[in-house]
Amino acid sequence: MPAPLPDPATVPAPAPSAAHAVTVFAADDLRVLSGANAGDPLPSPTDSICGDYYRLEDTADGLTLWLALSAGDGDAGQLAAGSALGQPGEPVRLLGRLSLMAPDGDHVEVLVLDLGTAGRVALPLSPLLKRHTYTLIATDATPGPIRLADVVAGAFAQGTRIALADGRQVPVEALQPGDLVITRDHGAQPLRWKGAVRLRAEGGFAPVAVLPGVMGNPGPLIVSPHHRLFLYRRAAKPLAGAAELLVQARHLVDDVSILRRAGGFVEYHSLVFDAHEVIYAEGVPCESLMVCPAVLTRLPETLAAPLREAFPGLSHRLHTGADVQPGLVSRLVDRPGAGPSRSH
Repeated sequence: MPAPLPDPATVPAPAPSAAHAVTVFAADDLRVLSGANAGDPLPSPTDSICGDYYRLEDTADGLTLWLALSAGDGDAGQLAAGSALGQPGEPVRLLGRLSLMAPDGDHVEVLVLDLGTAGRVALPLSPLLKRHTYTLIATDATPGPIRLADVVAGAFAQGTRIALADGRQVPVEALQPGDLVITRDHGAQPLRWKGAVRLRAEGGFAPVAVLPGVMGNPGPLIVSPHHRLFLYRRAAKPLAGAAELLVQARHLVDDVSILRRAGGFVEYHSLVFDAHEVIYAEGVPCESLMVCPAVLTRLPETLAAPLREAFPGLSHRLHTGADVQPGLVSRLVDRPGAGPSRSH
């Protein structure tokens, strides 16, 4: 059974509730593989040259920083207690942004931060993978505040029906903490926390809609683009290491049966359990919100702040399903006879 959540009354927070936990890489860990700056550690955006190739060192380990961010246009913020680099109170400056493209066309935006005596670090806003070569396609040397909440992870749009232990299909907005929800791996589990946020459905906030019947769903399944859906592919094990896959909804978009819905507003609801679970939304197995520093970084502050306050120090382990990277999705999911409609 999954371990219980820590008691908020007895577990101290690792940093002030106003601080954000982010995962960064030292400049020496993200080097220019070839090009004008070949061999150099992560350059400043003003010195970066488009067309250069970057690679994350195989021995690179992500470091956790706690950042107390500034809302102004001066310094980006300060280091808070618990950071792996530097000292609490030291200023953090945003030097600019790099836009990298992976071989499969996936884009990763990297913030380049100056930690003063602790040196320069890279803060990726989406996963930066080892053994991948990235091409620098754009730079922005504009300093300013650090804006982290550009995507919503693990969220269902209002109206999405969730399967409960008593057989009911309940709209996500009607769920309450304590409700018993059916999970794929641990039977009925009580909902421990629910958060909601209303956003403009634009850019990284625009939801993905799986049309009725595509995955056996009677109604449309509408989730945030980074929300992972659970797919079973027996033939995927040689490539992905498992037959059970977790695939981000945005990587399943085909503009025919699975679409991005931009425009207007969307209300997202995130569900937290004792563990990172696979639950059933409109009959489709999907992940619950995975609580860990890297995910909290990417939540709007109106969701992240109360979640950090409710569960300080909580860090879920990823569900055992293989987290499929973009380059493998087309090979594992879009093959003839193995499309999304056969996901479960």
